[in-house]
Amino acid sequence: MLLDEAASVLSQTGYTEPRRLARRLVASVLDLTPAELLSHSRQTFDEQQTGSVRLALNRMGEREPLSRILAHREFWGLDFGLSPDTLDPRQDTETVVEAVVRRALDRETPLRLLDLGTGTGCILLALLSEFPAAAGFGVDVAPGAAITARRNALALGLGERAYFLTGDWGTALIGTFDVVVANPPYITRSALADLPREVALYDPRHALDGGADGLGAYRSIAVDLPELLKPGAVFACEVGMGQAPAVAEILRATGLAIEGCERDLAGIVRCVVARAPIGGAESCWNAPPSRLGWRRSGGSPQ
Repeated sequence: MLLDEAASVLSQTGYTEPRRLARRLVASVLDLTPAELLSHSRQTFDEQQTGSVRLALNRMGEREPLSRILAHREFWGLDFGLSPDTLDPRQDTETVVEAVVRRALDRETPLRLLDLGTGTGCILLALLSEFPAAAGFGVDVAPGAAITARRNALALGLGERAYFLTGDWGTALIGTFDVVVANPPYITRSALADLPREVALYDPRHALDGGADGLGAYRSIAVDLPELLKPGAVFACEVGMGQAPAVAEILRATGLAIEGCERDLAGIVRCVVARAPIGGAESCWNAPPSRLGWRRSGGSPQ
């Protein structure tokens, strides 16, 4: 049967939980619900259906993520289209969304949001889904990413409150914002060669390469933050493992106060939060995991 064949191929290729992944692959490629897949599990699929699944299996054999094959990824309970110019959103990045949501006193406030390095637009659009009176801007150096983010905004019914443009971080922007978020590239250049194939071959390099020490993008962003943040505004950014203290120091050097940090579901410090102007800085490296883990939607990237 096709499901058995898919599970066997994925197992031989080295995937963990091949049966679970095979069910997801077959259901997604053939546009079947879990119940429909169960009812079809012992039936014969036609030649076109079989060919579509086998083509996807061949691509997965090259370690292409299923999300890339399907050209979409779930994030914060929303569906996002992917393109070659965008990073495949990871569950860990939801920590940035949570960090902002945790600090909001009134969901109906007409906030002005900015997402630097927007990619698919996932962080900005997730926040707009939580703050119905907010509007936001997403900036990305890749024109294709800005186009993809715009398409996602329209598909999610958020197009009237989301605007996307091509630019180099905050250098081309005028005006101030209540919230600025970012998931910049933070992998050290020397470590790029050691990335898993599904990341190294299919995520855009510009979204991964953080320079010699992995901190280049944070330095570039930090220069513009004093002009972008309203008094008391929040900046929240994703960081790599062990980078939070160094990123905090970069932000402090621009006059921002480190308000806190957030851990992902694995307990790793994943997000640094700063606020303007300087207030009571707080050490957060031993902060407990987020209490909003129930909002998370997906599993580990496939």
